[in-house]
Amino acid sequence: MRGADRLSDNQEIYQQIKRRQQHRRLGKSRILQRMLFIFTGAVLMAMGIEVFLVPNMIMDGGIVGISIILYTLTDVRLGLFIFLLNIPFFFLGYKQIGKTFAISTVFGITVLSLATNYLHSVAAFTQDELLATVFGGIFLGAGVGLVIRYGGALDGSEILAILLNKQFPFSVGEIIMFFNVFIFGWGGFVLGWDRAMYSVLAYVIAFRTIDIVIDGFDQSKSAWIISNNPEEVGDAIVARLGRTVTYLSGIGGYSGEDKKVIFCVVTRIEEAKLKSIVEELDPSAFLAVADINEVRGGSFKKRDIH
Repeated sequence: MRGADRLSDNQEIYQQIKRRQQHRRLGKSRILQRMLFIFTGAVLMAMGIEVFLVPNMIMDGGIVGISIILYTLTDVRLGLFIFLLNIPFFFLGYKQIGKTFAISTVFGITVLSLATNYLHSVAAFTQDELLATVFGGIFLGAGVGLVIRYGGALDGSEILAILLNKQFPFSVGEIIMFFNVFIFGWGGFVLGWDRAMYSVLAYVIAFRTIDIVIDGFDQSKSAWIISNNPEEVGDAIVARLGRTVTYLSGIGGYSGEDKKVIFCVVTRIEEAKLKSIVEELDPSAFLAVADINEVRGGSFKKRDIH
């Protein structure tokens, strides 16, 4: 009986932990903010597709790319293909990634489908293939980046890649790349190989724009400093850069000595000055600097320098 009692106790503890860790509902303001940015991202992507790429016979990757090819072959509205082809991924996203993600994705793709239908009659902004490729890629990337940043997706191929990643020894990026090679190859036969090459260029531009939108322009730097004069270096960073520092305890792996590690976050502009401060006060200090895509909370705001 003891084993059964222990099992019952463990199950009760598990249920208590599960109840405590249940997903908390977002507040109304957060939900409104998320919907607003997902709506904006979907409209930006629709503009990239309908006023830049499709009028110039240039395509995107993923499910949207397949939809553009099918639209070219059948002349059925592009928005309808985008919505119908993404339906299976709604359910996959709900079961495998979460309810909030699935709802955000359904909302985003619905807006994208409706916006592409609405913008279908709008004249192309340019007939220059290169300009259409560049600006179409920028609009696509900005739209997709906004939606991803606020918890959704605009293309089911990303969800498929996440699921296949669990079954096969390939990364999500490798799966998406293989998927898109097939799509752009198919597009080469349907639209022409010059259009396929423009499409690849638009995809690359969109990919880089997504990174910029998600990570932001103002990329910060984290610095880890191990010095024989930690307080002096830390005080100089506070006084001369206006940045706060945190002291961490460490032990030298070779010497076994106690070390005080200085941690701080600075902007890219301040990185050179930080290095000069460390070199001036302790030329033998260890300094490691890494990129940080986002900084929130704490006391990162810059103080006045006197």
